[in-house]
This record gives sequence, structure tokens and C-alpha cells, in this order.
Amino acid sequence: MKQIFLLLIFCLGIQTYSQELAFTIPDYKAIEKEITDKNSQFFYPKLMERLTKNDTLLSHDEYRHLYLGYVFQPKYNAFWKSPDEKKLNELFGKEKLENADYDEIIKLINHSLSEFPFDLKQLNYLSYIYHLKGDEASSKITSFKFHSIMNVILSSGDGKKCETGFHVLLVEHEYVLLNVFEIESKGQSLVDNCDYLSFEKGAYNVDGIYFNIEKMLENERKAIR
Repeated sequence: MKQIFLLLIFCLGIQTYSQELAFTIPDYKAIEKEITDKNSQFFYPKLMERLTKNDTLLSHDEYRHLYLGYVFQPKYNAFWKSPDEKKLNELFGKEKLENADYDEIIKLINHSLSEFPFDLKQLNYLSYIYHLKGDEASSKITSFKFHSIMNVILSSGDGKKCETGFHVLLVEHEYVLLNVFEIESKGQSLVDNCDYLSFEKGAYNVDGIYFNIEKMLENERKAIR
């Protein structure tokens, strides 16, 4: 069972990432202004309500304001860990999952997502469990969320230098992105406001990828005050 989850659900999903996306560096001041304006289509409470209700009509721009705008929400925690991680790991560690396990996993993951709706790892698992259970409609909806969030990250930069690093809410999201492209990191270092993940020399077209963690660092500084 463990090996199944080494490959993310992009193979089951609605789109792949083979085509390079155009990117726009996030303007956080503009995003904050939009998500706090009750008359804006990007007003955060309305967007979050639509996300919670599994609205598949949410656009890329709306997902962009949801994901990047989460840094302005009181619940944002750069250290966040799923409260159900221990129980989920026990279930995923079983040699074989039974139908009852599927229901328990779905319940636990949905609880985690109610705490942090952008947990890419749990969205990945949830879509696959729905697939195993035969609930293809729920699997596709969850997969849509996963890919929509991934596209926000991939459209936030190109990762070639710190100034154009990919913007992420959690360090874990850096490794989810690498996993999607089946890339293995050999090292991690902090470069200004970026995480730099280095690769084995000559193994890929680039020697590493930059992730902008400016908002993570701001959140961490607030937490230790």
C-alpha cells in the first residue's frame, strides 16, 4: 500500500504540467486589497465558501487569490501539521486497505482539510482513496482542487532564481511539486527569502529550484514574538 502513494495523482487528474506555464509574480498588496473588499469577486469569505462546497467553476484567478491570500488569514500557520497525521500514517502503513479503512481515511482527511484546505498531500491521498472506493465523481472534484492549487504555485514564478521563485505556503508544498515531476532533491539551503533545493549535478536540465518563502518567514517571526 505504501508504494502506491509514491506516485501522485497527476496520472489520474484532469491535466498535466508538461507545458510550461506563463508566470506572474504575486502582488500581495493587491491580493490583500481584493480579498478584503466585500464588493470584489475575490472577497475571501465568499471564495472559501465556494471552495468548501467543492465549486468546480472556481477560476485560476480565484484559486490564486484563495491560495496566496491565505497568508493574510488568522489561521495561517507556516508550521501546520495535520492533527490526524498519526492515525492516517497507521492506516496507510497497512499491507492492504479494507472498505472500512477507506471510510475512516476519508473522514480523517476531510477533518484535516477543514483545518487547512490547501494540504496538497492529503488532497492527493483523498482523491486516490475515492478512486479506490469507486467514487469517481468525488475523486475528480478532489483532483481538480489539487491541480488548481498546483497551477497557482507553478504560475507564481519559474523557480530559476530567488526573484522568480515559486511561492508556497508550506515547505511540504515544495516537495509535493518535486514529487509531481519525479525530481529528487539532494540538498536544501536558505538564500535570502528563498528555499533553494539542489539536485544531483547533471541529472536534470537545472541544478536546483528556488521557492519564495517570504510569507512563511514573516509568519514564523510572528509566531516567536
